[in-house]
This record gives sequence, C-alpha cells and structure tokens, in this order.
Amino acid sequence: MTTTDPNPTAAVLIVGNEILSGRTKDANLPHIAEKLGEQGIRMREARVVPDVEEEVVAAVNALRSRYTYVFTTGGIGPTHDDITSECVAKAFGVALERNPEAVARLERHYGDPSKLNEARLRMANIPEGGELIDNPISAAPGFRIGNVYVMAGVPNIMQAMLDGVLPRLKGGAPIHARTVSCALAEGVLAADLGALQERYPDLEIGSYPYFRRGDFGVSLVLRGTDEAAVERATEDLVGIVQRLGGTPTVTVGSKG
Repeated sequence: MTTTDPNPTAAVLIVGNEILSGRTKDANLPHIAEKLGEQGIRMREARVVPDVEEEVVAAVNALRSRYTYVFTTGGIGPTHDDITSECVAKAFGVALERNPEAVARLERHYGDPSKLNEARLRMANIPEGGELIDNPISAAPGFRIGNVYVMAGVPNIMQAMLDGVLPRLKGGAPIHARTVSCALAEGVLAADLGALQERYPDLEIGSYPYFRRGDFGVSLVLRGTDEAAVERATEDLVGIVQRLGGTPTVTVGSKG
C-alpha cells in the first residue's frame, strides 16, 4: 500500500506473549484507533502474535501489503524476548544495524557509560534504512521503515511516540460519529436498524449493548465521512427509538 491513498487504512500488530497469556492487558489499540480516526485513518485490523520470529515476520508482511499504515507495539526492549526489530528487518529483507544516532541518544540518556550495557545497546539495533521515532520518555527510539511504524509496548511511551508520528501521516476525510443510547433491547431494534443500514450503505452503524447501574441498554453508533448523512441517519434513528417506546440520548462521538 502507498501513503497517498485517498482513504487511508491502518492495522496494529501487538507483539508479546504477555498479552496472549492475559498477564498484561493491552491499552494501546484503543488509543491508536482513536488518534488515527481523528485524522481520517480507518483502523481495519488488529493482530496479537507471540514472541515467535516466523509469526511476527509473517504478520508484518501480510499487514504492510494490505494497509496504508502498520503500527507495531511491543518487543523493542533490552531482553532476549524483544525480537520485533530483528523480525521487521527480516520482513523487509534488510540488515539489522547498530544505529549511531540511537546509540548517541541512549548515551545522553544514561549519562554514566557503565549503565549503557550491551543489553541496553540492543535497543539501538535498527533495520537498515529505518528512520528513528523519538522517545521523549526513556530515549530508546522506535523506528519507521516503509509503511511500518515500530513503537514501544509501554502505554505512556507508545503514546509519546505516536504523538511524534501523527503529524507525518497523510490522513483522509474526517470521520464523524454520533451515538444514540436508549434502554431498548437489541432484539426490539434489530429489524429497523438493519433497514436503516440499507438506506445508508456508506455509513457504519453498530449496536453495542451495555449494563450500567443495574440497567440494560444499547448504544447505537453511526460513523462516516459525510457529516450530513450521519446527521440525517441520526435523526432517523432517533425517530425509530421513539416509535418503539424508547427515550433516545444523542452524543457526539462514538462513546455511548
């Protein structure tokens, strides 16, 4: 994929046994999806793979050929199971090099040369041709190669890296969203909701049930690049909910 797509798409590749085991709960995917959506970049896929070389390489190659942007999180630290950089190099068929600028950043961060051991220097290994992604928190950089952006797994570090990356991305038309919440059951709404989707095929209309403070309900989310169409569909949906005996609450955005 190229970065000049008029309707850019993205995928996230989460690398780490700790996510698959349940030991660590991923917090990066929703943050990345929200920030990309604000720039008109649609998140289309997310994968979680273990710290296994062939699986990481295969996933990188599959995703980078299909989507405008790929963001990986995790696996760029100093330990033996941090293999993302090596795997991305293999996916692109280039050498993994000790990057002088990355080394210099680590040297400035640690100050005392005795603290910059070989394990920490592994974080300066970057695929040939990779462009560094700043890490203002702990210095060890991520990198971009092709349309793949490799970032840390620690959420606050990943978020800082992403903040630096976002201005470089070419987005598409802004994605507008409205949420209609009510206390009706999905089964009551299903037929009318399906008919509404048929009338507005260019919009994404999703139904998300919830249980809050002892009450059941549903959040109906409408998303699309045509704000006028989103508004019209929202008005139609409000009418449907009222006709079925519900009391709709409309909010801007996709949080119900």
